Amino acid sequence: MDLNISGKTALITGGSRGLGRQCAISLAREGVNVAICGRTVETLNETVKELESYDVEAVGVVADVMDIESLIKFHNETVSRLGQVDILINNAGGHVSRQDINEVSLDDFKSTFDLNLFAGFKLMQEVIPGMRGNKWGRIINIASIWGREYGGTISYMSSKAALIGATKHAAITLGKDGILVNSIAPGSIEHPGGSWERFRSENPQYVVDSFIEQNLPLGTFGWPEPLGDLVAFLASDRAGLITGSCIVIDGGQSVSMI
Repeated sequence: MDLNISGKTALITGGSRGLGRQCAISLAREGVNVAICGRTVETLNETVKELESYDVEAVGVVADVMDIESLIKFHNETVSRLGQVDILINNAGGHVSRQDINEVSLDDFKSTFDLNLFAGFKLMQEVIPGMRGNKWGRIINIASIWGREYGGTISYMSSKAALIGATKHAAITLGKDGILVNSIAPGSIEHPGGSWERFRSENPQYVVDSFIEQNLPLGTFGWPEPLGDLVAFLASDRAGLITGSCIVIDGGQSVSMI
């Protein structure tokens, strides 16, 4: 299937490793020029080199998504080097605190929102004017099944739920401008350097096997490629009727019926 997005420009946070890296690869395979940010120069350079092997332009920028000025610089450098952003993938996220409501501090709770919600919100505001001018744009926010139902920590679950809500509202607002806005809710996807790889390495095998048996109907952790390919599809005109949706990609892990 030709997605017809060759020559578009994508901006991806946390694109040097993990799910963000796979999103970048899937888009580059479709001929999309890609800008990625990360905190480690070496990892950025390695990923940029890999992306360039698909005969696209690729840019790596050192940026911390919890620093708004750093995010603005990332966007401005992308526009300067690759042109107006057509596709935004807000991928960077994670945990600031793993404590529950009895122990988590208000500062840590807020910081998790900085990481999982406010960074993506700011980048949405940065790219929307250009997308509106072109009457075409795609924004894809990487949420979590634990933003849809119980799971994870209170700060993580709350911030991902808020991201899904912001996605829905923005989609309705921007629909007539030709900008489609969706979120994706991954389940437990394992990748090098990720939390599920650490879970596997830090626990006895029987604990890992028990988690898989109780939570993962396919009998295995997820893997990044299906998510990357879903992102590429949502970034195309083939997904022209999909906006405001939260698409689950979890191998049947979640229990919600909606």
